[in-house]
Formats: sequence, C-alpha cells, structure tokens
Amino acid sequence: MTDFPDPTFVDVGGVRLAVYEAGDPASAAPPVILVHGWPEMAHSWKHQMRALADAGFRVIAPDLKGFGRSDAPKDVAQYDIRHMTDDLIGLLDALKIEKAIFCGHDWGGVIVWPLAHMHRERVAGVIGVCTAHYPPLAIPEIEKIRANRGDRHYIVAFNDDPSVEDVFTGEEEKFFRVMFQRAPKRAVLEQLGDRLFDIVGRIKHGPTPELGGQVMGGDDLALYVEAYKKSGFHGGINLYRNIDRNHELLRDADATISAPALWVGAEDDIFLPVEYAKRMDEWVPDLERHIIPDSGHWLMWEQPEALNMRMIDWLTRRFR
Repeated sequence: MTDFPDPTFVDVGGVRLAVYEAGDPASAAPPVILVHGWPEMAHSWKHQMRALADAGFRVIAPDLKGFGRSDAPKDVAQYDIRHMTDDLIGLLDALKIEKAIFCGHDWGGVIVWPLAHMHRERVAGVIGVCTAHYPPLAIPEIEKIRANRGDRHYIVAFNDDPSVEDVFTGEEEKFFRVMFQRAPKRAVLEQLGDRLFDIVGRIKHGPTPELGGQVMGGDDLALYVEAYKKSGFHGGINLYRNIDRNHELLRDADATISAPALWVGAEDDIFLPVEYAKRMDEWVPDLERHIIPDSGHWLMWEQPEALNMRMIDWLTRRFR
C-alpha cells in the first residue's frame, strides 16, 4: 500500500460516509477505526493506515459527516454527539463489525471517548490522540471559554456568528496554511497571545503569520484545499455549534470508560495541552499514557513514527 486507499461509500442510516480501508479484513484483532478531527478528514491518518495495516490490523478511516467526500447536511442538529456517535455505530453495523477499537484525534477524540461509554458493548478499546477524556464541566464550555479568552476565540466566534464559515470560503489555501503549522516557539506564543486563537481574524485580516513551519508537504495541503472547496466548512463548524448541546446530553451520563485505553499527547500542543490529561485515571481505570516530545497538535504529521510505535505497541500487547 503506497498511496491512500480509494473510498467506498457506506450508508450509515440516511447519511453516506466515504470510508477508506487497509489491512486484512480477516484479522483476529478487532478493527481499528480512525476518527479525524477539525479541520481534517480521513487523509489525516495517511501515515498511520499504512503502518497499522503492515502490523496486521484491519484499519478503517471514514470521512466524518460534513467532511471530505461524505454527505454534508446543513442542519446543525445533525452534528451533536448523539448523531455523530450513531454514525460510527451505523458504520459498524453496515460493515458487520461487532466491536472495534476507536482512535480519535482532536474532535475525533471528543467523539470516541463518549462513544466508549454510550455504546460500551461495541467498543473493544479506545485511543485518544491529543484529546483527553473528562466529564462535562460544571458550567457550559462556551461560557467558560468566553470568560477566559474573550469573544474572538474561534470556538466562541463559531457559536456567535451563524455565517462565520463564509469567512473561510474562497480562502481555503490561506486557511490551511494558517491551521497546519508546527507548534510555535515560546517567544512567538507570547507575542501573539490570544490572537493565536482568533482564527477568524487571522484569515480576515492577515497576513498569515509563519509560526513553526508547515506540518505537511504541498501535495497533501492541496488535497485539503480542494476537498474543502467542495464540502464547505459548515460541517466542522457545526461540531463546535453543538458544544453546549453535547454538555446537556452528557452531563448526567456515567463518564467512566471500562474498555482498555491509550492516550498519546503532544508535548507542545497549544490547542489540547497535555495538562488536560492529568486526571484521566479517575474516569479511565485501564489507561496507558504517553507524551511525545517535539510535536504540536498535528501529531500524526509531525511525529508519525513515534505515534505509530506507541499505537502498534499498545494494540499488539492488548489485542493480539
């Protein structure tokens, strides 16, 4: 397998997902479902699919609803945690898979951790890449972010402006050059301050600041640019518009994860700092943790070999 696989299209209950597969369907181990975040798509797992397949695992990476070549309904309600987890269970049903290991990065992690307690009987294991697991906060998250970071923080802006995706439309290349950069040096972080999280303002007003260099080459970047020109940005932004709705849906749930779990953080992640994972043992009793140095948020691109080693080692010990 030298290139990213071609997709098949799977109906998961009224929504058609583009699904990319590698590895042996007859593997005795549970399949590994790779769930991307924002602003990503299944291609974000390019370096992991090949490595996991070569290690003997069946690997499945969907474009989530609203992303890539999957259906992208406009209805915001379709992107809450119940609908997004139901899509993944629908994928298992369509592929006749009883249980799987779910691995999520960024928003993919936000989805697969609750999936592991909402659908315990379908989850053999969980891997969080950068994304930690913890129960809902005492207050709605948007309120907390607004109080701590102000109205220009991208998560607040996505919720305040019903047409914010229009800012990014037509600026796809600039957008991805802003987003897909390596972790900046501390001096740059101090200089930018909260402006670092003003993604809307950085696209609107530019010029694009060079932080730590691009995490991927031009050919890969071009794939994202072309994909988002077709899909639009509303799918991913609608995930953010459901943060408080998700708080409502999950606040009374038992957030304990009974399945074996792995968390791999990036030492220099500014979006999901490793400190977020420090209390995970309270809710994930069977947890193994690792922090990979010299990497920011885009761990799959910045340190693919180190991430692959941690994932394959854990998967082999626990499921082979």
